Amino acid sequence: MEDSLRKALSEKQSAVDAQGAAVRDLKGSGAPKDAIDAAVQGLNALKLDKASIEKQLQAALTNGNHANAVSRDAFRQSLVNTLERRLFYIPSFKIYRGVAGLYDFGPPGCAVKSNVLAFWRQHFVLEENMLEVDCPCVTPEIVLKASGHVDKFTDLMVKDEKTGTCYRADHLLKDFCKEKLEKDLTISGERAAELKHILAVLDDLSSEELGAKIKEYGITAPDTKNPLSAPYPFNLMFQTSIGPSGLSPGFMRPETAQGIFVNFKDLYYYNGNKLPFAAAQIGQAFRNEISPRQGLLRVREFTLAEIEHFVDPDDKSHPKFSEVANLEFLMFPRGEQVSGQSAKKMLLGEAVSNGTVNNETLGYFIGRVYLFLVSLGIDKERLRFRQHLANEMAHYAADCWDAEIECSYGWIECVGIADRSAYDLRAHTDKSGVPLVAHEKFAEPREVEKLIIAPVKKELGLAFKGNQKMIVEALEAMSEKEAMEMKAKLESTGDVVFHVCTLGKDVTITKDMVSISKEKKKEHQRIFTPSVIEPSFGIGRIIYCLYEHSFYTRPSKTGDEQLNVFRFPPLVAPIKCTVFPLVQNQQYEEVAKSIAKSLTAAGISYKIDITGTSIGKRYARTDELGVPLAITVDSTSSVTIRERDSKDQIRVSVEEVASVVKEVTDGQSTWADVLWRYPTHSSVSVDE
Repeated sequence: MEDSLRKALSEKQSAVDAQGAAVRDLKGSGAPKDAIDAAVQGLNALKLDKASIEKQLQAALTNGNHANAVSRDAFRQSLVNTLERRLFYIPSFKIYRGVAGLYDFGPPGCAVKSNVLAFWRQHFVLEENMLEVDCPCVTPEIVLKASGHVDKFTDLMVKDEKTGTCYRADHLLKDFCKEKLEKDLTISGERAAELKHILAVLDDLSSEELGAKIKEYGITAPDTKNPLSAPYPFNLMFQTSIGPSGLSPGFMRPETAQGIFVNFKDLYYYNGNKLPFAAAQIGQAFRNEISPRQGLLRVREFTLAEIEHFVDPDDKSHPKFSEVANLEFLMFPRGEQVSGQSAKKMLLGEAVSNGTVNNETLGYFIGRVYLFLVSLGIDKERLRFRQHLANEMAHYAADCWDAEIECSYGWIECVGIADRSAYDLRAHTDKSGVPLVAHEKFAEPREVEKLIIAPVKKELGLAFKGNQKMIVEALEAMSEKEAMEMKAKLESTGDVVFHVCTLGKDVTITKDMVSISKEKKKEHQRIFTPSVIEPSFGIGRIIYCLYEHSFYTRPSKTGDEQLNVFRFPPLVAPIKCTVFPLVQNQQYEEVAKSIAKSLTAAGISYKIDITGTSIGKRYARTDELGVPLAITVDSTSSVTIRERDSKDQIRVSVEEVASVVKEVTDGQSTWADVLWRYPTHSSVSVDE
C-alpha cells in the first residue's frame, strides 16, 4: 500500500507541476481570463487530490505503531518524569551534571530490580537446577583475546571534524533512513525501497560502505551540521591494568559469559562429569558506548543475567520440551523478515519440528524466556522472538533468536537466546592449552573411523602470513563431508578454493598445505567439546520495558487532573502494600504499627503513612509507586484492603490481614480469589 501511494503521489506531483507550468504560460501569453481561471481551477483540484494522497500516505506510515510519534514522545516524557521524580532511577553524578550512559537506581528502582532478579533465580536457577557462579568484573587481556573481544568487539565511529564529538556511524545512517521514510512524503517508491533495504542490511555494511552512504546522503553531525570523518572501528571495552606495574593489561568485562567458560572444567567435575548441565551468573558488565542514548536501554554499565547450558552436540533434545511445546506467541523467522512480512503467532512445538528453531534445547529456553517475561508483566502482544538474519550470525552459531519487546523506542532486543555451538570452549582450549571437553564412556569398546585433518602450519604460514591461524581454524572446523570433498579435489587437481568465514574471502589451498585421512581405531570413550545454548538477559532493558508496559494514567475522582499508576504485578512491585490510619488517631496508629509488625514477620515489604494527608492523596501517591494493595485502618478490630487497579476494597479482621496480603503478593491467590471470600467495602470518602 505504501509503495502504491508513493507512486500515486509522485505522479500527482508531476501533474501539479505540469498544470502549474501551463497556468504560468497562459498568464505570460496574455490568454483570456476564463481560460486562465479554468486552468487555475484544474490546478487547485490537482492540489486537493495530492493533499488527499499525502494524508493517506501519512496514515499508512503511522498505522501499526503502538501510537503515533507525538503521543509516543509525550507518553515517554511523562513516564521518565515520574520515574525520576519518584526516584526509580536518576542520572548518576547529577550534581556534577551527570555522565551519559550512567544511572543510579533509587529505592523503588532497587526493589524492582531485586524482585526481577529474585524471580529470575527462581524461574531458571532453581527450576532448572543450575550451577550459579560469581566471577570478577576485571578480566585479564588473554581471556578476552581468546574469546575474540580484543580484536572484534568494536563499533564503527565517526567524528565531527571540527568539534571532535563522536557518533556511532550506523546510528546516524539508521536515523536518517527512518526519518526519511516516516516524515518525507515526497520520496519515490524506489528511494523508499532503497532506504528500507539499507535498514535491513545495516549490520552487514563494511566501514567503506557505511562511509559511502553517509557521504551520498549528505549526513552531517546532528548537533552542529559539521562534516563527519570516515568511519573507523572503536573497541567498546574499558581498558585497565591489573597491579601497579602496568605490565598485566586487563579489561572490565563486556559480558559475564567468559567467567563461566573458563570454569567449565571445574563445573563439569562438580556436576559429576555429567551432561547436560547449565551454569548461571548475574553481574555487572561494561561497554564504553560511543553515544549512549535512550535512557536505560543503552548504557555503559549494566546488569546481565546469563545462562550457559552445556549439551552434547549430537543430542540437543530436551526432556522437558513438552512442557513448553504448546505455547503460542509471536515469532519472526528470518524468511518472514527477508520477504517483508510481519511477525506471526506460531506454536513453539511446530517451530521446532519444522526446523524454524534449530533444536529442542534452544526451543525449550525460548519458551521459558517467554513465560518469564510475561510473568513479570510484559504485554505478550508486544513481545516477539526474532530470528537473526544470516548476516547477523557468527559463522560458528547454529541458530540465534532475540526476545524483542515493543516500547516507545520501537522493538528493543532484551534477551538473546543463541546456540553458540562449541566455539567458546574450543577457543579457550586453544589459547590456554587446557582441554575443556566432556566424556561419554561406552559400555563396550567401539571401532570408529576418525577423521584426521592435519593442517601443515609451515606451508600455510609461508603462503598466508598473518592469516595462517584463521585458515588453520577454518580447516580444522570442516565437517566430514567438506573434508572428504576437499581431499578428493586435492588428489585430482592439486588445489582447491576454500572459503574462510573469519576472513570473509576465498583462499587457494594446495595439497602440501593440509593432510586429510580416516583412521580406524577402538575407543572406550568418546571425548568431545560440548555445544552451549546461551540465554543472555539485559536486566535494565527488561525493567525499562516493564515500566512502559505498566504505566498508565487515569482521571482523579473530581476529573480535574490525571493520576499516574504503575500496574506492576505483585511479583515485581517495589512495595507490596501500604498501611494507612484513616485519620490521625492514637488507637488507629497503634493498630497500624501492630499490622506493620505482622507484615515484617511475614516477610512483606510495606510502607506506613501516619501523616494527616487525605486518604485519597495517600492512595494516589502509592499508586504512583505501583503498590498493589493498601490497608486502611478505620477501626480497631477490622481494616479495609484496597486493590490498586480496580480500586475495589474488602474488609478483613486485623488478625488476618497479613496472611491475606501474603497470599495475594506471593501469587498463591489472585485478587479475584479473595474478593468473593471477604465482604466488600464501599467507601464514601474520596478515593483519589
